[in-house]
Amino acid sequence: MIMKINIGLVQMSCSANVEENMTKAIKGIREAAEKGANIVCLQELFTSLYFCDVEDHENFKLAEAIPGPSTETLSAVAKELGVVIIASLFEKRAAGLYHNTTAVLDADGAYLGKYRKMHIPDDPGYYEKFYFTPGDLGYKVFETKFARIGVLICWDQWYPEASRITALMGAEVLFYPTAIGWDTNETDPNMNREQYNAWQTIQRSHAVANGVHVVSVNRVGREADQQFWGGSFVANPFGSLLYLGSHDQEEVHVQEIDLNKTEYYRSTWPYLRDRRIDSYDGILKRYID
Repeated sequence: MIMKINIGLVQMSCSANVEENMTKAIKGIREAAEKGANIVCLQELFTSLYFCDVEDHENFKLAEAIPGPSTETLSAVAKELGVVIIASLFEKRAAGLYHNTTAVLDADGAYLGKYRKMHIPDDPGYYEKFYFTPGDLGYKVFETKFARIGVLICWDQWYPEASRITALMGAEVLFYPTAIGWDTNETDPNMNREQYNAWQTIQRSHAVANGVHVVSVNRVGREADQQFWGGSFVANPFGSLLYLGSHDQEEVHVQEIDLNKTEYYRSTWPYLRDRRIDSYDGILKRYID
Protein backbone atom coordinates (compact mmCIF):
# COMPACT_ATOMS: atom_id res chain seq x y z
CA MET A 1 0.00 0.00 0.00
CA ILE A 2 1.31 3.45 -0.94
CA MET A 3 1.12 5.60 2.18
CA LYS A 4 3.10 8.66 1.20
CA ILE A 5 1.12 11.78 1.98
CA ASN A 6 1.83 15.50 1.75
CA ILE A 7 1.45 17.65 4.85
CA GLY A 8 0.84 21.39 4.49
CA LEU A 9 1.90 23.83 7.22
CA VAL A 10 0.63 27.43 7.19
CA GLN A 11 2.80 29.62 9.43
CA MET A 12 1.46 33.17 9.48
CA SER A 13 1.09 36.37 11.46
CA CYS A 14 -2.32 37.58 12.59
CA SER A 15 -4.08 40.90 13.02
CA ALA A 16 -7.09 42.13 14.99
CA ASN A 17 -9.23 41.72 11.85
CA VAL A 18 -10.90 38.30 11.97
CA GLU A 19 -12.02 38.40 8.35
CA GLU A 20 -8.53 39.35 7.21
CA ASN A 21 -7.02 36.43 9.14
CA MET A 22 -9.47 33.95 7.68
CA THR A 23 -8.74 35.23 4.18
CA LYS A 24 -5.00 34.85 4.76
CA ALA A 25 -5.45 31.34 6.14
CA ILE A 26 -7.53 30.28 3.14
CA LYS A 27 -4.91 31.74 0.83
CA GLY A 28 -2.33 29.63 2.65
CA ILE A 29 -4.48 26.52 2.33
CA ARG A 30 -4.86 27.14 -1.40
CA GLU A 31 -1.13 27.58 -1.80
CA ALA A 32 -0.48 24.36 0.10
CA ALA A 33 -3.03 22.52 -2.06
CA GLU A 34 -1.36 23.84 -5.22
CA LYS A 35 1.91 22.41 -3.88
CA GLY A 36 0.25 19.01 -3.49
CA ALA A 37 -0.84 19.02 0.15
CA ASN A 38 -3.30 16.34 1.28
CA ILE A 39 -3.64 17.55 4.88
CA VAL A 40 -3.22 21.21 5.88
CA CYS A 41 -2.71 22.34 9.46
CA LEU A 42 -3.29 25.91 10.62
CA GLN A 43 -1.80 27.43 13.78
CA GLU A 44 -3.56 27.80 17.11
CA LEU A 45 -6.39 30.39 17.23
CA PHE A 46 -5.53 31.62 13.74
CA THR A 47 -8.62 33.82 13.28
CA SER A 48 -7.45 36.47 15.74
CA LEU A 49 -4.57 37.89 17.66
CA TYR A 50 -3.48 35.70 20.56
CA PHE A 51 -5.89 37.40 22.93
CA CYS A 52 -4.87 35.37 26.01
CA ASP A 53 -2.03 37.80 26.73
CA VAL A 54 -4.60 39.81 28.72
CA GLU A 55 -7.68 39.05 30.82
CA ASP A 56 -10.40 41.00 29.03
CA HIS A 57 -14.07 39.99 28.89
CA GLU A 58 -14.42 41.70 25.50
CA ASN A 59 -12.38 38.88 23.99
CA PHE A 60 -15.15 36.37 24.64
CA LYS A 61 -16.93 37.99 21.68
CA LEU A 62 -14.37 36.26 19.44
CA ALA A 63 -15.77 32.83 20.32
CA GLU A 64 -18.12 30.87 18.08
CA ALA A 65 -19.99 27.61 17.89
CA ILE A 66 -18.19 24.54 16.51
CA PRO A 67 -19.47 23.49 14.08
CA GLY A 68 -20.35 27.01 13.08
CA PRO A 69 -19.45 29.85 10.70
CA SER A 70 -15.71 29.15 10.46
CA THR A 71 -16.09 25.41 9.98
CA GLU A 72 -18.73 26.02 7.31
CA THR A 73 -16.38 28.34 5.43
CA LEU A 74 -13.45 25.94 5.70
CA SER A 75 -15.57 22.89 4.84
CA ALA A 76 -16.33 24.48 1.49
CA VAL A 77 -12.62 25.11 0.92
CA ALA A 78 -11.72 21.54 1.93
CA LYS A 79 -14.29 20.13 -0.48
CA GLU A 80 -13.25 22.42 -3.33
CA LEU A 81 -9.55 21.58 -2.97
CA GLY A 82 -9.87 17.96 -1.84
CA VAL A 83 -7.73 18.52 1.27
CA VAL A 84 -8.13 17.79 4.95
CA ILE A 85 -8.06 20.97 7.09
CA ILE A 86 -7.07 21.15 10.77
CA ALA A 87 -8.48 24.39 12.17
CA SER A 88 -7.89 25.72 15.70
CA LEU A 89 -10.76 27.93 16.92
CA PHE A 90 -12.16 29.63 20.02
CA GLU A 91 -15.28 27.62 20.85
CA LYS A 92 -18.36 29.00 22.58
CA ARG A 93 -20.09 25.94 23.97
CA ALA A 94 -22.70 27.83 26.00
CA ALA A 95 -23.00 31.16 27.79
CA GLY A 96 -20.00 31.36 30.11
CA LEU A 97 -18.47 28.09 28.83
CA TYR A 98 -15.63 28.25 26.33
CA HIS A 99 -12.95 25.92 24.99
CA ASN A 100 -9.75 26.10 22.96
CA THR A 101 -10.81 23.69 20.25
CA THR A 102 -9.55 22.27 16.96
CA ALA A 103 -11.97 21.11 14.27
CA VAL A 104 -11.05 18.56 11.61
CA LEU A 105 -12.62 18.77 8.15
CA ASP A 106 -12.22 15.89 5.73
CA ALA A 107 -11.26 16.19 2.07
CA ASP A 108 -14.92 16.03 0.99
CA GLY A 109 -15.81 18.88 3.33
CA ALA A 110 -17.32 16.64 6.01
CA TYR A 111 -16.96 17.80 9.60
CA LEU A 112 -15.24 14.90 11.38
CA GLY A 113 -15.35 16.31 14.87
CA LYS A 114 -13.31 18.35 17.31
CA TYR A 115 -10.69 18.08 20.01
CA ARG A 116 -10.82 20.34 23.05
CA LYS A 117 -7.48 21.33 24.54
CA MET A 118 -6.89 19.34 27.70
CA HIS A 119 -3.99 21.20 29.34
CA ILE A 120 -4.68 24.89 29.96
CA PRO A 121 -1.74 27.16 30.94
CA ASP A 122 -1.75 30.18 33.19
CA ASP A 123 1.51 32.10 32.90
CA PRO A 124 2.50 35.70 32.23
CA GLY A 125 1.29 36.45 28.71
CA TYR A 126 -0.66 33.18 28.52
CA TYR A 127 -3.73 33.66 30.71
CA GLU A 128 -5.69 30.82 29.14
CA LYS A 129 -7.42 29.69 32.33
CA PHE A 130 -9.34 32.97 32.25
CA TYR A 131 -10.90 31.95 28.92
CA PHE A 132 -10.88 28.19 28.50
CA THR A 133 -12.46 25.29 30.34
CA PRO A 134 -10.25 22.17 30.10
CA GLY A 135 -11.33 19.74 27.42
CA ASP A 136 -13.80 17.02 28.35
CA LEU A 137 -13.83 14.97 25.14
CA GLY A 138 -10.65 13.09 25.98
CA TYR A 139 -7.92 12.48 23.44
CA LYS A 140 -9.06 12.03 19.89
CA VAL A 141 -8.09 10.51 16.57
CA PHE A 142 -9.77 11.31 13.28
CA GLU A 143 -10.15 8.97 10.31
CA THR A 144 -9.47 11.25 7.37
CA LYS A 145 -9.27 10.33 3.70
CA PHE A 146 -5.49 10.27 3.81
CA ALA A 147 -4.50 9.14 7.32
CA ARG A 148 -5.67 8.53 10.86
CA ILE A 149 -4.51 11.66 12.64
CA GLY A 150 -4.26 12.80 16.22
CA VAL A 151 -4.62 16.46 17.20
CA LEU A 152 -3.29 18.08 20.37
CA ILE A 153 -2.99 21.82 21.04
CA CYS A 154 -0.03 23.93 22.19
CA TRP A 155 0.37 23.40 25.97
CA ASP A 156 -0.61 19.75 25.39
CA GLN A 157 2.72 19.39 23.58
CA TRP A 158 4.68 19.35 26.84
CA TYR A 159 2.91 16.25 28.16
CA PRO A 160 4.15 12.82 27.03
CA GLU A 161 1.00 11.24 28.45
CA ALA A 162 -1.14 13.09 25.89
CA SER A 163 0.96 12.05 22.91
CA ARG A 164 1.23 8.46 24.18
CA ILE A 165 -2.50 8.02 24.62
CA THR A 166 -3.25 9.58 21.24
CA ALA A 167 -0.68 7.32 19.56
CA LEU A 168 -2.09 4.25 21.36
CA MET A 169 -5.48 5.15 19.89
CA GLY A 170 -3.95 4.60 16.46
CA ALA A 171 -2.86 8.07 15.36
CA GLU A 172 -0.45 7.81 12.43
CA VAL A 173 0.55 11.50 12.61
CA LEU A 174 0.40 13.88 15.59
CA PHE A 175 -0.49 17.50 14.84
CA TYR A 176 0.12 20.40 17.24
CA PRO A 177 -1.44 23.76 16.32
CA THR A 178 0.52 26.23 18.46
CA ALA A 179 0.89 29.85 19.58
CA ILE A 180 4.09 30.38 21.54
CA GLY A 181 6.86 32.93 21.50
CA TRP A 182 9.47 34.92 23.35
CA ASP A 183 8.79 37.59 25.93
CA THR A 184 10.23 40.75 24.37
CA ASN A 185 11.21 41.92 27.84
CA GLU A 186 13.63 38.99 28.13
CA THR A 187 17.09 40.30 27.27
CA ASP A 188 19.07 37.07 27.68
CA PRO A 189 19.50 35.44 24.24
CA ASN A 190 20.52 32.16 25.88
CA MET A 191 17.16 32.01 27.64
CA ASN A 192 15.35 32.55 24.35
CA ARG A 193 17.36 29.80 22.67
CA GLU A 194 16.77 27.39 25.52
CA GLN A 195 13.04 28.00 25.49
CA TYR A 196 12.70 27.35 21.78
CA ASN A 197 15.00 24.32 21.89
CA ALA A 198 13.01 22.82 24.77
CA TRP A 199 9.77 23.31 22.82
CA GLN A 200 11.15 21.59 19.75
CA THR A 201 12.94 18.85 21.66
CA ILE A 202 9.94 17.74 23.71
CA GLN A 203 7.86 17.32 20.57
CA ARG A 204 10.59 15.49 18.71
CA SER A 205 10.76 13.16 21.68
CA HIS A 206 7.06 12.36 21.22
CA ALA A 207 7.85 11.31 17.66
CA VAL A 208 10.60 8.99 18.88
CA ALA A 209 8.73 7.51 21.84
CA ASN A 210 5.64 6.75 19.79
CA GLY A 211 7.14 5.95 16.40
CA VAL A 212 5.03 8.52 14.53
CA HIS A 213 5.56 11.71 12.57
CA VAL A 214 4.94 14.93 14.47
CA VAL A 215 3.82 18.19 12.85
CA SER A 216 3.92 21.44 14.82
CA VAL A 217 2.58 24.71 13.36
CA ASN A 218 3.30 27.99 15.14
CA ARG A 219 2.59 31.65 14.37
CA VAL A 220 5.03 34.48 13.70
CA GLY A 221 5.04 38.23 14.32
CA ARG A 222 4.93 40.45 17.36
CA GLU A 223 1.74 40.79 19.38
CA ALA A 224 1.93 42.99 22.49
CA ASP A 225 4.96 41.70 24.44
CA GLN A 226 5.13 38.37 22.65
CA GLN A 227 7.43 37.75 19.69
CA PHE A 228 5.97 34.56 18.28
CA TRP A 229 8.89 32.44 17.23
CA GLY A 230 7.53 30.46 14.30
CA GLY A 231 9.91 27.56 13.87
CA SER A 232 7.17 25.23 12.66
CA PHE A 233 8.51 21.78 11.86
CA VAL A 234 7.94 18.19 10.82
CA ALA A 235 9.81 15.38 12.57
CA ASN A 236 10.01 11.75 11.50
CA PRO A 237 9.59 8.82 13.94
CA PHE A 238 13.26 9.01 14.93
CA GLY A 239 12.89 12.71 15.70
CA SER A 240 14.85 13.89 12.67
CA LEU A 241 13.69 17.20 11.24
CA LEU A 242 12.26 16.89 7.76
CA TYR A 243 11.34 20.58 7.70
CA LEU A 244 12.10 23.56 9.92
CA GLY A 245 10.45 26.95 9.44
CA SER A 246 12.03 30.33 10.03
CA HIS A 247 11.53 32.40 13.17
CA ASP A 248 10.26 35.52 11.45
CA GLN A 249 8.69 34.75 8.07
CA GLU A 250 5.22 33.73 6.97
CA GLU A 251 5.63 30.41 5.21
CA VAL A 252 3.53 27.80 3.48
CA HIS A 253 5.39 24.52 3.27
CA VAL A 254 4.39 21.08 2.02
CA GLN A 255 6.31 18.09 3.33
CA GLU A 256 6.00 14.54 2.05
CA ILE A 257 5.98 11.89 4.75
CA ASP A 258 6.03 8.12 4.30
CA LEU A 259 3.71 6.33 6.71
CA ASN A 260 5.07 2.99 5.51
CA LYS A 261 8.19 3.74 7.53
CA THR A 262 6.29 3.66 10.81
CA GLU A 263 6.56 -0.13 10.81
CA TYR A 264 10.32 0.09 10.28
CA TYR A 265 10.87 2.54 13.11
CA ARG A 266 8.59 0.73 15.53
CA SER A 267 10.12 -2.68 14.84
CA THR A 268 13.69 -1.36 14.97
CA TRP A 269 13.17 0.24 18.37
CA PRO A 270 10.11 -1.65 19.70
CA TYR A 271 8.99 0.61 22.53
CA LEU A 272 5.38 -0.48 22.25
CA ARG A 273 6.39 -4.13 22.58
CA ASP A 274 8.42 -3.52 25.73
CA ARG A 275 6.13 -1.19 27.62
CA ARG A 276 5.55 -2.49 31.15
CA ILE A 277 1.95 -1.43 31.47
CA ASP A 278 1.68 -3.46 34.70
CA SER A 279 4.12 -1.06 36.39
CA TYR A 280 2.65 2.32 35.49
CA ASP A 281 0.00 2.81 38.17
CA GLY A 282 2.01 5.64 39.68
CA ILE A 283 1.46 7.82 36.65
CA LEU A 284 -2.11 8.40 37.83
CA LYS A 285 -0.90 10.14 40.98
CA ARG A 286 -0.23 13.88 41.15
CA TYR A 287 3.06 13.16 42.92
CA ILE A 288 4.47 10.05 44.57
CA ASP A 289 5.23 11.26 48.08
